[in-house]
Amino acid sequence: MKLTIFGSGYVGLVTGACMAEMGNHVVCYDIDEDKIARLNNGEVPIYEPGLDAYIARNMESGRLEFTTDVKKAVDHGLFQFISVGTPPDEDGSADLQHVLAVATAIGENMDEYRIVVDKSTVPVGTADKVKVEIQKALDERGKSVEFDVVSNPEFLKEGAAIGDFMKPDRIIVGTDNPRTTELLKSLYEPFNRNHDRLISMDIRSAELTKYAANAMLATKISFMNELANLAERFGADIENVRLGIGSDPRIGYHFIYPGAGYGGSCFPKDVQALAKSASDSGYDAALLNAVEEVNLRQKRRIFEKIQSHYNGDLKGKTVALWGLSFKPGTDDMRAAPSRVIMESLWNAGASVRAYDSEALEEAARLYPDRQGLELCESAYGALDGADALVIITEWQEFRSPDFTVLKDKLADAVIFDGRNLYEPDTVEGLGMQYYAIGRGRS
Repeated sequence: MKLTIFGSGYVGLVTGACMAEMGNHVVCYDIDEDKIARLNNGEVPIYEPGLDAYIARNMESGRLEFTTDVKKAVDHGLFQFISVGTPPDEDGSADLQHVLAVATAIGENMDEYRIVVDKSTVPVGTADKVKVEIQKALDERGKSVEFDVVSNPEFLKEGAAIGDFMKPDRIIVGTDNPRTTELLKSLYEPFNRNHDRLISMDIRSAELTKYAANAMLATKISFMNELANLAERFGADIENVRLGIGSDPRIGYHFIYPGAGYGGSCFPKDVQALAKSASDSGYDAALLNAVEEVNLRQKRRIFEKIQSHYNGDLKGKTVALWGLSFKPGTDDMRAAPSRVIMESLWNAGASVRAYDSEALEEAARLYPDRQGLELCESAYGALDGADALVIITEWQEFRSPDFTVLKDKLADAVIFDGRNLYEPDTVEGLGMQYYAIGRGRS
């Protein structure tokens, strides 16, 4: 089949590469000429394991193309995927200007039947707005062209997106007629061979399903962080509590790890957007607002521990930071806890020596020439001249360090662990001080 992907960011590139891998002919469009030029030269602008190989293989075969020619893009695909960003507006709502701009462009250029697929994460009712924009553009041209708008939200985890797309847990399709349902079933049939993962529903339910999934997962994280803070006050160990409740199959072990708060491009934005949509409809989504409030507070929890350890005086201190991305397997620092902690440390007069296996370039982009920040090429190199170590991202290489090296290099021999990677007794038994999340002391 022929597909057009509008937006060559994270979702667009993964969708385009995986669809091409299954034999479809895909054209990815973007207004960013530099990005398209880089892609055509074989450069992948984001880090996602396996994505570069998929893109290279399918470009070589001719199944995957990149263009800035909007007419070519609209003419190419029966399916027109909208995969552009929906960043949070100042009031927390999803900014739909890019989605609606694509809808207008499709209407201005389409000459025959098209299925417009909302792949971006969008509020309930967005498909109706997309339909209006396309029809408006067609009316201005004096054209009568049939089209359908459907919802097909993505459920990709950064760091595991290729596997998620190629072997999906579910494929949500929101349509308003049987014809588009059947066409989408045909499109996704290669991903659906072992058993039927495609769930068809009305468009508004599909739009809400995406927000509901992310809000549910964010709620589990914030609830566990709330319990961790209680565990510190009660003298309990949250890791024992986690094992105890996770063994209940109604709860399970997924997303019940306490830590330094969630970040990234999805959970913070989607929780806020859903809460704002609720407010706009006249409903006070108290739980959603609490989830966000707990998360914002949790991002400062490690800094508060550092501040308490040093009796509020951090001037002149140097802190080694392991992990910058919001989670392992990505270079994404959007809403990352590391940013809150670094900025808090700088405001308190401390400097930071940071290491991350993938996010150093992104950190340099976000904080160019930032005084008090040194980006280091190795984990142990970040310890040179440092007083304390802070762990924010649970990259595998941090899980089993040489604690004798840590003790020797850190002037104050103290670790602040925002991901509970180590056993307190082990670290403290080696003569170091150790602060974690919810492990019996504040």
